[in-house]
Amino acid sequence: METKKRSKGLLRRFLPLLGRHKEILIFDLLCASLTTVCDLVLPMIVRAVTNTAMYDLPSLTVAFILRLGGLYIFLRIIDCAANFFMASVGHIMGAKIETEMRRRLFSHLQALSFSYYDNTKVGQLMSRITNDLFDVTEFAHHGPEEFFIAFVKITGSFIILSSMNVWLTLIIFAVLPFMIAFAVFFNLRLRTQFKRQRQQIGELNAQVEDSLSGIRVVQSFANDAIEMEKFREGNEGFLDIKKKSYLYMGGFEASNRFFDGLMYILVVVAGGLFVINGGITPADLVAYLLYVSTLLASVQKIVQFAEQFQRGMTGIERYFEVLDAPIEIHDTPGAKPLENVVGNIEFKDVGFSYADDGTEVLSHINLKVKAGDNIALVGPSGGGKTTMCSLIPRFYDVTEGKILLDGRDIRDITLESLRGNIGFVQQDVYLFSGSVYENIEYGKPGATREEVIEAAKQAGAHDFIMQLSDGYDTYVGERGVKLSGGQKQRISIARTFLKNPPVLILDEATSALDNESERLVQRSLEKLAKGRTTFTIAHRLTTIQNATCILVLTKNGIEEQGTHEELLAKGGLYASLYKNYAQK
Repeated sequence: METKKRSKGLLRRFLPLLGRHKEILIFDLLCASLTTVCDLVLPMIVRAVTNTAMYDLPSLTVAFILRLGGLYIFLRIIDCAANFFMASVGHIMGAKIETEMRRRLFSHLQALSFSYYDNTKVGQLMSRITNDLFDVTEFAHHGPEEFFIAFVKITGSFIILSSMNVWLTLIIFAVLPFMIAFAVFFNLRLRTQFKRQRQQIGELNAQVEDSLSGIRVVQSFANDAIEMEKFREGNEGFLDIKKKSYLYMGGFEASNRFFDGLMYILVVVAGGLFVINGGITPADLVAYLLYVSTLLASVQKIVQFAEQFQRGMTGIERYFEVLDAPIEIHDTPGAKPLENVVGNIEFKDVGFSYADDGTEVLSHINLKVKAGDNIALVGPSGGGKTTMCSLIPRFYDVTEGKILLDGRDIRDITLESLRGNIGFVQQDVYLFSGSVYENIEYGKPGATREEVIEAAKQAGAHDFIMQLSDGYDTYVGERGVKLSGGQKQRISIARTFLKNPPVLILDEATSALDNESERLVQRSLEKLAKGRTTFTIAHRLTTIQNATCILVLTKNGIEEQGTHEELLAKGGLYASLYKNYAQK
């Protein structure tokens, strides 16, 4: 009952997508009704020929037979044209619905906050945005069509057969409720298994993506066997689910074959008795057998479509599961864009806790930063340095207090405007699959080539780029695998130079580099930070000695703050950290 109720709810939400193509849908259903005409007329033609041959043989002329044959050929031509429309334009309608759903899903995924992705596997999302929606396409096209054809054929058959013999018709149709009951029984179980299949293939996709993305780590540790074992477990789990699905499918098919045979033998036995008693003619019995064949073909069509229906419903359900994920961070009513940004930032009693488990990361953070200041954040891992910086562009929202940018609560600023004025350079540089030029231009879509080259020069990247095989048009590979760490970092800095933001966040941007690369990148970063309000999350403490203010952040909040010299003179936690770092 719960599954049925959920299905109705999903269909109600899906119908508006179908309704956007109602003209095509209506014509598709009209074509579907035309295709049923041949199937319903043929038994009547056979009956007419048989009855004429048995009871009025002189009337069975060549002209009579040719007229009936011509009528059937004419109907078959209409049937072919209708089928062409259904197979082409009807499928295109389904593809359009799939495209719209994928657009909405991707748009929603773009708007979800970091906290959603902290708890969701990308492989699962890939499965939902691809495989699940393929099934929805077939469902969107064939669903209304197949059920409409079945309804017309079953209703038409019932009316025509009832005109021949009501009692025999009722005997035949009395079997249908039992067929439907068995179909529902197995379909509900198939629906559960199909959903489990989708979940498991999503897990398998996530595991494969994880393993292949980290293939260098896998091979460097010679852990191929471990990855194969993890894959084997996921793959075998998928097989187990499919086995159960096919067992239900087998029961589904077997029960329907039983009812097929039952209906045929009912027509032969009961029809034969009616022929003996004069209830119907032999020609009527032949027509009954043909109509039962048409009737069973319709039921079989629904039976065959049942698997597709369940896959489609599973796809729709998983689609709405993602679409229903709340967009936690969005423009508040009345939010306005930033203008003439100066770069003054203030934290007022800011606190942050993760929504899923309530873990407190920051509490009672108070800080005033003047435009152009360079604020360095240091401290042990887990102290909240990255989280604190992530609150400024609203990758996460504060759970207590507020953050002001030029005197305005950042929640009253449009997200596009806020993030458009903040630049990020991270330790884990992400380059998109494409050319060097495309990756730099990403900082300012539509920038001229001269602007891109100038940004690369400012980042100290121009010289090494020109030494690449195709210069700025060199393909960097997936995630920039063809470039060194220092090269990727300088391209990332060039991208930020091109964006030219008044506020800058540097998240351990040099910690993973060798000494030479660090020296080059550090020089670029210093140039980038000049004149901008900058937050630097530092791993190498030698890089922040000239910071305007250094914050020592721990689980207790801001333990210490001051300049490099002030904190060393204080002899506290920073002095201890710096001493330990200097001794390495």
